Amino acid sequence: MPNIVRYTDCMTRKLTFIHAADIHMGAPVRGFADLTPEWEARLIESIPTAYDRVISAALSRNVDFVIIAGDMFDTAHASYGDYLRFIDGLNRLDSAGIPSYLIAGNHDPFVVWSESLEFLPPSVHFIGGEAPEFALFERDGAPLCLIGARGYHNQAWPLEEPIADGIDRDAAVEALRLTRPDAQSAPFMVGIIHTGLDLDQSKAYSNPEKLMRSDVDYWACGHLHKRLVLPSESHPRIVFPGCIQGRDLKESESRGCYCVTIEEQQGSLKPSIALEFLPTASVVFHTIKVDVSSCKTLADAGQLLQSNLFHENGHDHCENMVVRIILEGKTDLHEYLVQPHVLDDMRKRLNDAYPTFYCDALIARTAPQRDFELAKREGLFASHILSVANRQRSDEDATINYIQSEFVKRGIAVPASLPRRISDFNDVAETLVMDLLEKESE
Repeated sequence: MPNIVRYTDCMTRKLTFIHAADIHMGAPVRGFADLTPEWEARLIESIPTAYDRVISAALSRNVDFVIIAGDMFDTAHASYGDYLRFIDGLNRLDSAGIPSYLIAGNHDPFVVWSESLEFLPPSVHFIGGEAPEFALFERDGAPLCLIGARGYHNQAWPLEEPIADGIDRDAAVEALRLTRPDAQSAPFMVGIIHTGLDLDQSKAYSNPEKLMRSDVDYWACGHLHKRLVLPSESHPRIVFPGCIQGRDLKESESRGCYCVTIEEQQGSLKPSIALEFLPTASVVFHTIKVDVSSCKTLADAGQLLQSNLFHENGHDHCENMVVRIILEGKTDLHEYLVQPHVLDDMRKRLNDAYPTFYCDALIARTAPQRDFELAKREGLFASHILSVANRQRSDEDATINYIQSEFVKRGIAVPASLPRRISDFNDVAETLVMDLLEKESE
C-alpha cells in the first residue's frame, strides 16, 4: 500500500511580504507659509527617503515579495529624477531576488505607465489595468500564493463598477490554467486594489462586506491615506497601510507600511494573518493643543510647549517633527498671547532651540480669567452677548445654517471644517467680543 502524505503531517507553509501604498513620489510641499530653506529641503526629500526605507525593510527582512497598491507618483507625468529614484528601489529588490507587484492608482493610471513597462526590472509585475489580472508567486517551484489585482486604467473610475469584481480564486486558477495548471494548489491568495471602499464611492467603490466574504485571504489596498484594518487588527482581511510619508498637517502622526505574515493553520481552512507596522516617515506632522491655564508667565508657557513637543516626539520616534500648536485655557496671559509679536517671538524661540522640531504656527485660542456670571449681572450689553453665545451653543445646526447663509451672500466658500469646529468658533467669537467691550470701557 503506497504511503499517503496527510496535510497534518506536512510542515505549515508561510508567506511574508511588504504592503505599501500611496508613495506619491514628487508630491509638492504645501500648506506652509514660512518654511526655512533647510526645512523645505527636508520636506521635499522626506517622500523619497520614506520610499527608500520601504525597500530597505523588504531587504532586511528578506520578504517573499513587495506590494505597492497604487499612486507610486503624485502626478501622471513624473519627473525624470523621481522616476529614476523609484526604479532604483525596484532594482535593489530585483538584485536581491525579491519580486514586486504594482498596480496603478488614480494619480498615476495605467495608461501613463504603458510606455514605461519595458524599463521595469524583470521581477516587477505591473498587473491590473482594464480588467482583473492574475499572477502566481512560487517558492522552489511550488505554487504558494495566487495574486489578483486591478488598478486604475484612466484617472476616473465608473461608479457602477466595483473595482474588485472578478478577483477570486476560481478566476485566478482559470486565468493561469494554460501556463500553470498547478496554480490551484497554492494555499494563499492576495488581492490588490486601489479603492475608497464605501467611504469614498467616487474612487473605485468596493463593498467591504463582500470583500470579506470572498475567498481572497488578504486584500492589499491603497488610496486612503490613513491606516485602516478591517474587520480588526487581530483578524486583518482588508488593509490600508496609509501613505508612507505625510505631506502636510492633515496627514499627521506616524506613517509607514506593513510587513504581513500569512501562515497555514493546521486543522483550519483559513490561514492566520499577522501585521507588523513599520514606520517610514522621516518627518511627522502634528497639531497639538496645549492648555496654558496653569502658566503664570510667558516663560512658563514656553517651557510647557517644549515639554509637549518632546512628549509627542516620543510617541513617533521620528527624526523631524512639524507642529502647529494651539494654545487653550483661561489664563491671565491671554492679553499677551493675542498679540502677534508675542506669538512670533515664542515660535522663534521654539524653532531656534530644537532644530529637529519646526513650529509652523502658534495660534492663541485662550480666554481671559473672566467671571462671565458677574458680567451677566453687571452689564446689560455683556449679558445680552453671553446669552446669544449660549443660544448658539445649544442649537449648533441653526448656527451653522446662519453662518453658511452669510458666507453664500458674500460669495465666500464655506470651510469644510465648519461643522466639527462650530463649538470652537463660538468660544473664539465670545472671547473676541468681550475683549473688545473691555477695551472700549478702558
